[in-house]
Amino acid sequence: MSMKLILAVVQDDDAGDLIERLVQNRFSTTKLASTGGFLKEGNTTLMVGVPEEQVDEVIELIKDVCQSRKQIFTTPVPPTGSASVFIPYPIEVMVGGATIFVLDIDRFEKA
Repeated sequence: MSMKLILAVVQDDDAGDLIERLVQNRFSTTKLASTGGFLKEGNTTLMVGVPEEQVDEVIELIKDVCQSRKQIFTTPVPPTGSASVFIPYPIEVMVGGATIFVLDIDRFEKA
């Protein structure tokens, strides 16, 4: 049986719902806290080991829960000519969704 490791980087807001859905569908997962990206917001990286034939099912669950959406953030931007004064500036960005990696597993053991 060929095993795969699915790494899914999702927004913290989506992580709880996604883990719940994975568990409901009998997929074990390991949760890792992570940070990164443009907004320096918290992310969650989930690791899910599955047989190759279940990869598409897991990816569909991830896509169902982790949908992209628009959100307004206020970011400090220095005004022209002054680097010492910051004025809050609202920007609209897309958040959510998921970054998914599927890796081959040479060996899998559960002890």
